[in-house]
Amino acid sequence: MRRPLADSRSPLSWRRLRSRFGISAPKVAVRTHLPWYWRAASVVALLAVSIALAGWVYDAGRRFAGFDRSETEQELKELRDKVAALEKDLGEARKVANAGESKLSIEATAARQLADQVKQLEQENGRLKEDLAVFENLAATENGTKNPVSIQRFAVEPGPAGGPYRYRMLVAAQGGKKGETRVDLQLHVVVQQAGKAATIDLPAAGDPDSQKYSIGFKYFRRVEGTFKVPSDARVKSVEARLSQGGTQVASKTATL
Repeated sequence: MRRPLADSRSPLSWRRLRSRFGISAPKVAVRTHLPWYWRAASVVALLAVSIALAGWVYDAGRRFAGFDRSETEQELKELRDKVAALEKDLGEARKVANAGESKLSIEATAARQLADQVKQLEQENGRLKEDLAVFENLAATENGTKNPVSIQRFAVEPGPAGGPYRYRMLVAAQGGKKGETRVDLQLHVVVQQAGKAATIDLPAAGDPDSQKYSIGFKYFRRVEGTFKVPSDARVKSVEARLSQGGTQVASKTATL
């Protein structure tokens, strides 16, 4: 009973063995096992090659289209060099311009000073001519005059707004008198104030500065000074009076 069963199992085992190692056996693939870091390195290398290849293709495309990167960089370098050279030239030009402006400023200042000096010399020349005319007039009338002194070139000028008035005159001795001549000056100022005429005498009675109106000279003397009037008053005329011992010996009026 047991033997036939053993005989029936033997062919079945044989068929299974043949199916594993025969023509009908299943295919088996043999693969080499690689660590994970080698696989990562290979992926990175593949990506690097791909990026390099893409860059090369991009540069090749730019060159083919006429946009060479090296040529563009060369042109940029040349342009930067030109800009640097132009900036250097501009700086030198500015230095020259500044030097020229400084020179022109100095020359303009010198010209203004020279013009002021010429103006002063012209004014001094005019005063000298006036003095010469005065002296010639005095010499012509010296023998026939009875007054010991005379007033020449009396003028009054208004000052700046609210400022003092300035007066000037030339006082000369008459008759060939020798020694010092002393006279007292008084200004009789006529003003228009509040629609009415008024007079102001300088120096006023009891003025502590009356001594400055006492004039001493030998032949002639230039007299200059200032005086003030109320801010709401307008000067119409000024009369200069010279007196000796309380007696008036000369007078001159200037109208504004």
